[in-house]
Amino acid sequence: MATHLRHASFAAEFEPAESLGRRRTPRAPVSLDARVGRGGLDRALCRVTDLSINGARLQTYSELRAGTMLWLTLSGIGQCSARVVWAHDFEAGLEFQTPLTTEEFDILTAQ
Repeated sequence: MATHLRHASFAAEFEPAESLGRRRTPRAPVSLDARVGRGGLDRALCRVTDLSINGARLQTYSELRAGTMLWLTLSGIGQCSARVVWAHDFEAGLEFQTPLTTEEFDILTAQ
């Protein structure tokens, strides 16, 4: 018994949806000098390479560990408490404990 398959063709128009993936808010590429520390005097230099109101990506000179709580000191803003969400080699992703305000975000992304 032969089975006959019918192929139907159709045309559709679509518009791609903007997707943030798993991110809650968009990120802006930046290049900001900053400092990270766990309190006290153990602050180290780092560079913020992208930023959102909820977090940041850093390039560091020393490795960080996921789950670590730290302070990120940003020029013009001051200290932000953050948790290291991921870390690989000398890069890390942080989630701020308190999101940046729109004004703080604008100040940092205008630099």
